[in-house]
Amino acid sequence: MHGQDPHDRLRQSVAQLIQQSGADSSLLDKLPKRWEKFADVALFQLDSFAEEEWGSIAGPELWTAVASSLKVERIGRVSEIVGERREPTVELLLGDEDWVVRRESGVDYGYNLTECMFSAGNVNERRRMGEVVEQGEVVLDLYAGIGYYTLPILVHSHAEHVHCCEWNSNSIKALESNLEANGVSSKCSVYFGDNRITAAELQGVANRVILGLLPSSQDGYSVAMRALVEGRGMLHIHGVAPAKDHSSWAEEVMDELLSIDPERSIEAVALIRVKSYAPHWDHVVLDVSVN
Repeated sequence: MHGQDPHDRLRQSVAQLIQQSGADSSLLDKLPKRWEKFADVALFQLDSFAEEEWGSIAGPELWTAVASSLKVERIGRVSEIVGERREPTVELLLGDEDWVVRRESGVDYGYNLTECMFSAGNVNERRRMGEVVEQGEVVLDLYAGIGYYTLPILVHSHAEHVHCCEWNSNSIKALESNLEANGVSSKCSVYFGDNRITAAELQGVANRVILGLLPSSQDGYSVAMRALVEGRGMLHIHGVAPAKDHSSWAEEVMDELLSIDPERSIEAVALIRVKSYAPHWDHVVLDVSVN
């Protein structure tokens, strides 16, 4: 099977198992066509290998065959990110250790995949954050997670310091580990808890604020505005907008910001599509200049 397309290798491995077990060969038509592979892990969507017909062979032999065909050591099934704390549902089908490390654009992101999320589709936005931050800036990351945007900023820009707020204890553990692993912990302060409380001491400290919570970071708008140095700086506001009408979402965000501080001059600098979020909905980010 060496050199074959991974889909062909998967089909051949499972076909052999089906033949040995006497299972229905129609299962081959139900093989997943998509998965995510990184390091020594392959992640399938939750409905993969989940039909009742797979019950006759689902188990260690199947997962080992799948792993061998895809040249990985661990197999998992992952569903959509759920809950206000952005917690994933991941089932490890093969392997006991859930700590993984993704290397992307010179940055190592380590995390427990059964406890923390990672969206591969945000790769361009992570890279962009490492490029837009200017020398000497202080950045506030209101929803830092495991360091999705903080790490590329600290690794690739000349930021003076990044303040990270995060309320998921699992993400905090990964974030602190990642800061050490990437050699940037001395330039970052971490605040555990609700940023509406923890960021109270960060008023007037930031030149730039990242609001990366989906589907909405609206609860952080006031916090972000208060955090800007002398009320001036840049906001990067993430959200979910209708796929065919990003501008209406952006207008709502601008109206909300103006209602918080009508005295400020607020300008939408850029509106960027990050990725598809759901059918008919996109993950977008609005860059806003506040003066």
